[in-house]
Amino acid sequence: MNIKTTYSEQELVALLQERNEKAFGYLYDNYSGAVFGIINSIVTDKDIANDVLQNVFVNIWKKIESYDASKGRLFTWMLNIARNASIDEIRSKGFRQSQQNQSLNDNVDFPGASIGPVTEDVGLKKVLANLKSEWRVLVDMSYFQGFTHEEISKILNIPLGTVKTRIRSALSQLRTMIQP
Repeated sequence: MNIKTTYSEQELVALLQERNEKAFGYLYDNYSGAVFGIINSIVTDKDIANDVLQNVFVNIWKKIESYDASKGRLFTWMLNIARNASIDEIRSKGFRQSQQNQSLNDNVDFPGASIGPVTEDVGLKKVLANLKSEWRVLVDMSYFQGFTHEEISKILNIPLGTVKTRIRSALSQLRTMIQP
């Protein structure tokens, strides 16, 4: 009989600091998808993004003592580690060389296959600057960073209904801004 264990954030952090492997498995199972989303939005090569994900969780395991709950939530701390590791990866010499050494077939765009930011995204991001800041953050997290509404609700610590209402309002305002 498999009983699913859940932890409060404080319990999870305490167990991780005690080097509890079951708690670490729980952390990976419940957070790796969202962390991978952040990494993959920066490192678009899936294989390299998976490598970064593994390194991020190794760093979390090694550095859990440095987590300070008074400075923010555990998830936010983890996302910062992931973002920094992703940026370090794309700045690395090995990454740049691997991108230069791809065969022509790896670099060819096929119709309907979008990898990385689309040219239209740049114009849309300029239009987003005209939105209220609380709407702009939600739209950016949802459409450009790939978070679900539920993940946004947890990250920003606001009710799910509020997230959905604000995104709907933002999209409505964006429609009126874009239409001639």
